[in-house]
Amino acid sequence: MERNPRAAIVLAAGKGTRMKSALSKVLHEANGRPLAWYPIRQALEMGCDPVVVVVGHQGGEVRDRLESLFPGAPLRFVVQEQQLGTGHAVRCAQEALRDADGRVLILYGDVPLLTAPTLTRLVDAGQGRTLAFLSMTPDDPTGYGRVIRDGDGRVRAIVEQKDASPDERAVRECNAGLYDVDAAFLWRELANVNDQNAQGEIYLTDLVAAAHRAGEAAVAVPAPVAEVSGVNDKAELAMAAKELRRRLALAHMRAGVGMIDPDTVYLDEDVTIEADVLLEPNVRIGKGSHIGAGAVIGQGSVIVGSRVGAGVVVKPYSVFEDAVVGDRAIVGPFARLRPGTDLGPEVHIGNFVETKKTKMGRGSKANHLTYLGDAVIGERCNVGAGTITCNYDGVNKLVTELGDGVFIGSDTQLVAPVRVGDGAYVGAGTTVTEDVPAGALAISRPQQVTKEGWVDRRRAAKKKG
Repeated sequence: MERNPRAAIVLAAGKGTRMKSALSKVLHEANGRPLAWYPIRQALEMGCDPVVVVVGHQGGEVRDRLESLFPGAPLRFVVQEQQLGTGHAVRCAQEALRDADGRVLILYGDVPLLTAPTLTRLVDAGQGRTLAFLSMTPDDPTGYGRVIRDGDGRVRAIVEQKDASPDERAVRECNAGLYDVDAAFLWRELANVNDQNAQGEIYLTDLVAAAHRAGEAAVAVPAPVAEVSGVNDKAELAMAAKELRRRLALAHMRAGVGMIDPDTVYLDEDVTIEADVLLEPNVRIGKGSHIGAGAVIGQGSVIVGSRVGAGVVVKPYSVFEDAVVGDRAIVGPFARLRPGTDLGPEVHIGNFVETKKTKMGRGSKANHLTYLGDAVIGERCNVGAGTITCNYDGVNKLVTELGDGVFIGSDTQLVAPVRVGDGAYVGAGTTVTEDVPAGALAISRPQQVTKEGWVDRRRAAKKKG
C-alpha cells in the first residue's frame, strides 16, 4: 500500500488553566473557529495524512467539534490520560501512526497564527535532515526552552528554563515547539527519553540533543514570534483573534471587497464575500454567511448563517439569523430577520420589522413596525405599518398566507390560520379571522361616528361646573 510521505501530530490535550474557563482551551474560538482548527487546517493543507490529534481534557467534546468541522478529513484522535509532558503526548500518537514511515510534522493546538509560508520553510529545511524545528527570539525569553549551540553554530540541545544554567538562560534564541522530524528517528529516540528533569516530564525537546549525539544536528528555522506564540489566556485569545481578523479582512479587500474601516469589521473564517461588496464599520458576518456581489452592509449590522443576494442594501443595525435575502432587496434599518426567513428579489423590509419562518415573494414590502411570523407572502404585496401575524394559539404555530398583489392596511392583525387571496385589500385596523377571497375587501373596524360641535359643548360645560 502506498504511504503518504508526511503525517502530522497536533498536541491539544491541555486543559489551559490560565484561560480560567470550564471549556477546554483548544475549543475557545477565534473568528468563529476553535483554536485547534487552525493548526489542523495547516497540516491538511500541507498534505499531511493522517493528522493525529492528541486530546485530553474534554477529549470527547474536542473530537466531536473538530470532526464536524473537517468532514471526511484523515483525522485520528488519541487520548493522553495523564499530562506527563510533550514527549509523552507524542508517544500517545505512535500507535495511530503505525502506517506512517516518512516525516512527522508536530504542531500545537493553541498556536493559531502560524502561516503557510513559515510552515513551508520548516518542511523545506527538514528535507534530508533528521530533525528541523522553529525557533524564535522574543523580547522576554522567560519560560521558554533555550536553543543551545556549539561553537561552530550547530544546534546542540534545547534546555528548558527550569533546567537551564545562568549562562544558558542568558541565551535569547528560544524553542517555538514545532517540529518536522523523520518518523523512524522520532519513535526510536523518543522511546529512550526519560523524565529526569526539573519538571519530572518527558520532554520532546530531548530529541534535539539526540540528533546532535547521532551526528545529525537539528536545524533551527527562525520564525516570527507573533506566529508561533501560543494562546494561554483570554487576553492572548483576543489578540490572536484580532490578528486573524486583520489577515482575513486584508485577503477579502484584495479580492475586491470594500471596507470603510477594516479594523472594526468582524468576519468568521468561513464566510464568502463577492467583489464590490461594501462593509461599513462595526459589521459582523459569521457562521458560513455569503454576501453577493455589490451588496452594501450598513453600519452595526450582524449577519449570521445567512445568504445575502447581489445588490442587496442592508441599512444600519439590522440583524440576520439563518436567513435568505434575494437580489436587490432592501432591509432595515433596525430590522430583524430570524431563522427561516426567505425574502425574494426586490423585497423591502423596513425599520423595526421582524420576520420569522416567513417567505416573501418578489417586490413585496413591509416597511414599518411589523411582525411577520410563519407566513407565506406572495409577490407585490404591501403590508402596512403595525401589522402582525398572530401565529401562536398557545399550543401550535399556525400559518398566514397572502396571495399576490395583496394590500394590508396599517394596524392589522392576521389571526392564523388564515388566507388572503390574490389582489384582496384589508382595511386599516382590521382583525382578520376568516379567509378573504381574491379581489375582496375585508374591514372589521366599527363605523366612524362624528359629533360636530362636541368640543365647544364640552368646554362650555366645564366652565359652568
